[in-house]
Amino acid sequence: MRYWSVNCQRRSIVLIGMMGAGKSSVGACLHRQTSLGLLDTDEIVASRFGMSIPQIFDRHGEEKFREAETEALRRVRGEERIIIVTGGGIVLREENVTILRKHAVIVWLDGDEETLFARASRKKNRPLLQTKNPRKVFSEILTTRRPLYAEAAHIRINTSVLTEEEVAVAILAKMTRINPKPKSLISAKAS
Repeated sequence: MRYWSVNCQRRSIVLIGMMGAGKSSVGACLHRQTSLGLLDTDEIVASRFGMSIPQIFDRHGEEKFREAETEALRRVRGEERIIIVTGGGIVLREENVTILRKHAVIVWLDGDEETLFARASRKKNRPLLQTKNPRKVFSEILTTRRPLYAEAAHIRINTSVLTEEEVAVAILAKMTRINPKPKSLISAKAS
């Protein structure tokens, strides 16, 4: 199935969601299924700084990282149809959501908190989880971000029990049934 056959508006696909939701894996799968280009905002920022995300947080702080993340989005050309994988905090800045909504269908990869935390904890390079109580911090971050994801997204997919292939198929199927509008089509409690 090719992207242009399921997306008559010829818009890019943006993946948002909490760490552990599977954005990178699903993005790679969508790339294989659609042949669209793939951009990862974390990779762009890491390349710009010449260091890993944890090193950026450590040396420059979260605010500098967020500024670079926004700058990376500003440089994405709207006429190019691509898949954009974002960092979990992309929704913290309203400007980011505005940029993404202008040219893309925003897909929120969600899941139950336990599953998301278990997945996120597998990687030891999560700067926001380098605390005495990472579980508590994760829960607080999720509580803060869930309404922001819901407000930004056109589509929500619960990834808790799906493989990345199944998530990609679900995204493409849902894209055939929606017509993205300026306001979100889902609520924070939608399933």
